[in-house]
Amino acid sequence: MDRILGRIWWLLAASAVIAFLSPPFLWLFGFMDGPQLTLYLQQVVSGTANGCVYALVALGIVLIYKATETINFAQGELMMVGAFLAFTFITMYGLNFWLGAALAVAGGVLFGMATDRAIIRPVVGQPVFAIVMVTLGFGFVVRAVVGMVPGWGTDTYALATPFSGADLRLGALVVSQDYAAIIVSTLVLVAFLFVFFRYTRLGVAMEASSENQLAAYYMGIPVKRVYTLIWGLSAGVAAFAGLLLAPITFIHTQMGFGVIFKAFPAAILGGFGSIPGAIVGGLIIGIVEALAGFYLPEGFKDVAPYVVLLIVLLLKPEGIFGRVVVKKV
Repeated sequence: MDRILGRIWWLLAASAVIAFLSPPFLWLFGFMDGPQLTLYLQQVVSGTANGCVYALVALGIVLIYKATETINFAQGELMMVGAFLAFTFITMYGLNFWLGAALAVAGGVLFGMATDRAIIRPVVGQPVFAIVMVTLGFGFVVRAVVGMVPGWGTDTYALATPFSGADLRLGALVVSQDYAAIIVSTLVLVAFLFVFFRYTRLGVAMEASSENQLAAYYMGIPVKRVYTLIWGLSAGVAAFAGLLLAPITFIHTQMGFGVIFKAFPAAILGGFGSIPGAIVGGLIIGIVEALAGFYLPEGFKDVAPYVVLLIVLLLKPEGIFGRVVVKKV
């Protein structure tokens, strides 16, 4: 039975790839005209940019889960805080965009580390449900507090970037420079994280602590300190995602609340606990959402990613890159 389901899974995966690539082939053989192909590619680029944001938020969720087995439902709020910090440094204080962006990400890292020490550390060892409720409640508190901060409040703000209002032309395809910046920045960040986890002592210590906490402790790794740094890294990635999302939407207290409902399916789709899975899952969710919103009737845009998620979980419950873990008792 498992072999049959496996074959069905790969058959559906191949069919999805064929369906995704079919418009270019239809255009190549004359069954689709140029404007239709351009519209299709336009949606793919837009979906890829949004998917990059979902992927980064999902990546933050996975980083924390791999290390502490804590599901952080406040990851969207960490992204929102990063976006407000960027608005403060760049727009309110008038700093250079790149300096303001760096300070916003650094502020996100410090906020994440403080969250671990003040909110998460006291409930470590409690039932999973209790920790989940703590992160949920913390998210509501953060939104409320941000809404009361002078200069922030509940208003909606825009964030100008060096790329705002400019387009790239690739033949007939017109790509917003903001979208291009999101895609390129995500690639750079993912490459940096790969090098960090593979070749730095701190990255290797984080990876070791995620794989086996007790063994890492016996090897002399300060596990509690590493967990705090992982929360800081996760919050920094979330702040980076907020910085990327702000120019194409708006900054407001509810911006993280909507993204988290796309980031969690992305993390589950890719395989909860898999870092590459979070990236791939986010891109799939973003592209499916964009294509469904353009080609399907109204209302399917928000439903289509969840339909894809359900199909994948029915055939491969551990997700695309997930591993089946068997615990002996």
